[in-house]
Amino acid sequence: MNILEAIKQRRSVRSYNGRGLTPEEIDQLKGAIAGSYSPFGGDVTIRLNSFELKGEYRPGTYGVIRGASDYFLLAYSDDEESVLSAGFRFEQVVLQATAMGLGTCWIGGTFRGSDFDKGQVWPDGEKLKIVSPVGEAAGKSLRESLTRFVMRSQNRKPFQSLFFKGDFSTGLNQDDGFGEPLEMMRLAPSSVNSQPWRALVTDHTVHFYYLRKSGLSLLDSAIGMSHFFETERYNGHRGDFFKEVNPPVAPKGWHYIRSYRRENII
Repeated sequence: MNILEAIKQRRSVRSYNGRGLTPEEIDQLKGAIAGSYSPFGGDVTIRLNSFELKGEYRPGTYGVIRGASDYFLLAYSDDEESVLSAGFRFEQVVLQATAMGLGTCWIGGTFRGSDFDKGQVWPDGEKLKIVSPVGEAAGKSLRESLTRFVMRSQNRKPFQSLFFKGDFSTGLNQDDGFGEPLEMMRLAPSSVNSQPWRALVTDHTVHFYYLRKSGLSLLDSAIGMSHFFETERYNGHRGDFFKEVNPPVAPKGWHYIRSYRRENII
């Protein structure tokens, strides 16, 4: 499974078949953690642990998690760079798990004093803020799978309402040179499917923004930016993220994040 297939197939899995990860799967996932990267800096720690959780786990509005015993733990500091790196790096791990045929589900919250945080020592300034089960999904009926697919498509905002060309009133055509990586960004997970990311394409540069819809909106946007960058790499494009001194002035309520410029454009 290539990265684009993993992005398209990734979904939030809440019911697992109860099988724990094999030693080989653990090694692969820990390798993905070690190999994850970010251009934003900051302080981020990702771990993979097994737990003996009793019964069902009910993480607030995320539904009920059943049958999972292996979880990723994601801790990071509160500064912007750390939040961006947390989303950017951990989604790489999630996509590797997807490529291995495993399910995951981003869960944000306060985990201090929980089974997940018990006995964990985090670097100074970092706190456990995200957990995700990882394992084989429980079997679903064809009807259930089709319903999930249809609902996912219907609940996504249209491409041209998220991404713009030249100015913030002109929707970007999906056949633009940045169309595919931005479409992969559109498919990224976000808290309560809020899809807070926005982007403006000018020449060979993409300027990224977000709307603050929850305390996780910047993290959500970094997840989408990870999809964007992984697609760029897959397609053989090279480029860098940077912080524009005077980014294009966006509509009220949009917060500038970073810009991305492709290299070696003739």
